[in-house]
Amino acid sequence: MKNEKSTFSVLFYLKKDKIKKNGLVPIHARITINGKQTQFNTKLEVLETNWKSGRAIGKSMEIQRLNSMLDDIKANIRSHFHNQLMRDSYVTPESVKNALLGKEEEANTIISFFTQHNDQYKKKVEAGEATPKTYSRYELTKLRLTDFLKDEYRVSDLPIRQINKVFIENFYLYIIKNHDCSPNTAMKFIQRFRTVVNFAQGTGLITADPFANYKLKFEYIERGYLDKDEISRICNKDFASKRLEQVRDIFIFSCYTGLSYVDICELTSNDIRLAFDDNLWIIKKRHKTKVTSNIRLLDIPKAILNKYEGKLKNGQLLPVISNQKMNDYLKEIAVLCGIDKNITFHLARHTFATTVTLANGVPIESVSKMLGHTDIRTTQIYAKVIDTKLSNDMELLAQKLNSKCLVTV
Repeated sequence: MKNEKSTFSVLFYLKKDKIKKNGLVPIHARITINGKQTQFNTKLEVLETNWKSGRAIGKSMEIQRLNSMLDDIKANIRSHFHNQLMRDSYVTPESVKNALLGKEEEANTIISFFTQHNDQYKKKVEAGEATPKTYSRYELTKLRLTDFLKDEYRVSDLPIRQINKVFIENFYLYIIKNHDCSPNTAMKFIQRFRTVVNFAQGTGLITADPFANYKLKFEYIERGYLDKDEISRICNKDFASKRLEQVRDIFIFSCYTGLSYVDICELTSNDIRLAFDDNLWIIKKRHKTKVTSNIRLLDIPKAILNKYEGKLKNGQLLPVISNQKMNDYLKEIAVLCGIDKNITFHLARHTFATTVTLANGVPIESVSKMLGHTDIRTTQIYAKVIDTKLSNDMELLAQKLNSKCLVTV
């Protein structure tokens, strides 16, 4: 916050709900900056009868000494306020309090705050509000940042105020150079770093946004998917192995519903409802985004559910195995079906978005709703794939027709 916009005040008050048996009441201080407040215990006490308008009243030496200590505290608070304002061009009540109490550097350092963020995120995981996978990614980002500080700055930590556009860009380049990451993977680290910085802003620790002039840029990568012929080959293949058959069924179920692996794992009969149009729909919140997906249950996925109905334990609707094993079996299925593509389970979701829906004229808004996307721009990536394929198909057609054209101009 700039100097001319900063309003600042310090108020002392009695914490009357903490009165002691001897009648003494703790004196607390309230720091207010631009309407935001924080409080702390001054460790000083006074009788309520000796207090008025934020000051101790009376003529005794003890009262005079108490007011002198309050004046010292206020002077120290003002000093920290002005120092931070001159140094950082911003200041918060919390940062002033931490400086006064000797906690400034610990509270305002990058790795220290990253640890605080991750500890809170871990509690979300334990409460079922976040995934362990995302937590591990935040931990890895903190590790990469720690390595970056040690290698490039020769320190174990730095104040958050030293984060700027140059720092962010250097961290991005460091990840690419030292950890053999693609630009998009490196940008994911930066994205998580920004989330933590935003978290610091949300707590009032910092107000200036170091990412204000830094734009996250991801390179477009064409998403793989299966075409109609490839889907048909997998659907109609007669597998000798029961496990391959089950993996095929779950994969095809995803191709025709767009559900991710984790959402299929969590799918229950309560998520399948008879809607107003007398058709069965999957109505379920996505695990990743908590956005509700509304998916019409087509005949093929309906037949797959019927195939396993009543045959599985613990209310499972499909015989799901671990994602890693699923992907291993899918590679085997690709070979057996003569498909020269790197098939992973997530490819099914891409296939639903492209071959099953968009390529058949389903509006992109409807596809976005079924996929549970929070931003239609995410869905537009799939539309771009369809446009690219259409362009390539028309180019092949043009070449074929031109080669056979007998009309002279």
